[in-house]
Amino acid sequence: MRLRFWGTRGSIASAGANTVRYGGDTSSIELLTSDGNLVVLDAGSGIRQLGNHIGLHERVDILLSHLHMDHVQGLPFFRPLLNPEVETHVWGPISTTRDLRSRISRYLSPPLFPVRVRDLPNVTFHDVTPSTFHIGQLEVQADLITHPGSTLGYRITEGEKTVAYLSDHEPALGTGSVPSDPQWTSGYTLAVGADVLIHDAQYNDEEYARRVGWGHTSISQLAAYAAITEARRLVTFHHDPAHSDVQLDELHTELRSMLNGTSLEPGVAELTIDT
Repeated sequence: MRLRFWGTRGSIASAGANTVRYGGDTSSIELLTSDGNLVVLDAGSGIRQLGNHIGLHERVDILLSHLHMDHVQGLPFFRPLLNPEVETHVWGPISTTRDLRSRISRYLSPPLFPVRVRDLPNVTFHDVTPSTFHIGQLEVQADLITHPGSTLGYRITEGEKTVAYLSDHEPALGTGSVPSDPQWTSGYTLAVGADVLIHDAQYNDEEYARRVGWGHTSISQLAAYAAITEARRLVTFHHDPAHSDVQLDELHTELRSMLNGTSLEPGVAELTIDT
């Protein structure tokens, strides 16, 4: 699998001179399988550039972690979604009240947006329960993780290679620290032993203390989570929109000093990783 990062920010896009290197677009990652199939992780503002960059695919699958605006706001600007020759499948967390198509329609409709879901030429929506399913040769394991609202983490496996995606995640909620017992650790089964773990790294410890319950992780908690799950390679994600490139460099220097046995790859714009 090959991963390319098109949006790494959380909460709101933050383009500017101080965010060029890490990028200002919100969550979106391109995942190409070994046989060239395309899966997209989340549809934040970064998906627009992704759609402008890629070549023609007969099918595209979009895995949504949840429906907060920073994860769906780029969806109607994704060029393949408007192409009737492209079969687009959108996967997202199940709800007890409305199906995924209806919930996306609340955004893709006036007065919020002029184009309606019914105007999209070739799209299918899938409500995802905690389960394992297949997209082509990929095995996808989905499970609920700790974040406000119904939110999924994903474990994606191709052959012997595994990528875990936990974009918005607060595993320390309720205790202030990451549980050492896997039974009580949110997202453990998704992340354990992953070749690449893409994980929320929004706060430093001081910031987290003022934002408990907001659904995100501090860097010391992330170091503890990486240790428990024994992920081989960690990529930080969902950077705070208020953090400049310089501040993020400082956070990553601190995080690197805390890690033991897990390599660190700061999530920056257009980072490419081969698993």
